[in-house]
Amino acid sequence: MQRVEELEAALASMTRWRVPGGRAVDWAALEAGLGAALPSDFRALAEAYPVLVIDDFLMVSLPTPGTEALWASGAREDEILQDLYEMGDTEGYVPFPRPGGLICWAESNSGDSFYWRTSPADPDAWPVVVRTDNAEWFEFPVGAVEFLAGVYRRTIDVPGMPRDFPGDHPEVLGLSDRVD
Repeated sequence: MQRVEELEAALASMTRWRVPGGRAVDWAALEAGLGAALPSDFRALAEAYPVLVIDDFLMVSLPTPGTEALWASGAREDEILQDLYEMGDTEGYVPFPRPGGLICWAESNSGDSFYWRTSPADPDAWPVVVRTDNAEWFEFPVGAVEFLAGVYRRTIDVPGMPRDFPGDHPEVLGLSDRVD
């Protein structure tokens, strides 16, 4: 939970979207469908928050209770990443479920993608990999929540991002968990 608290300190406007008592994501079903466990910081974030949109720019894709299979399927079948891989435009990164493959956990409205590299075996040690809309790849030796906290505290710089990223006063929107 400490990493989530660090992110909340960096993005104070997100706390109004915290779900009291947690969201009850079925992690066993999600991870069985995915074929991999997910990092504990991401699990803690997903238990506390719905999908988050930061500054109308970055969407953090958190699983919604009742749609875990859909989240897992989307992570396993990343068609854009697969196409980039087949064209040789991934600088040696591979799509999941290949060993060490990438799993997307966030995207920007400019076409930037934020992934985990699923190596080493411990999900809590998975680094963040960013593919910018300019087809540049950058790897950061931190997890997703620590990465976001660092970006919004301005201790992590992501080359290739728009000049106004991150914004001076980032606003956070939480998307509903309603499943129809």
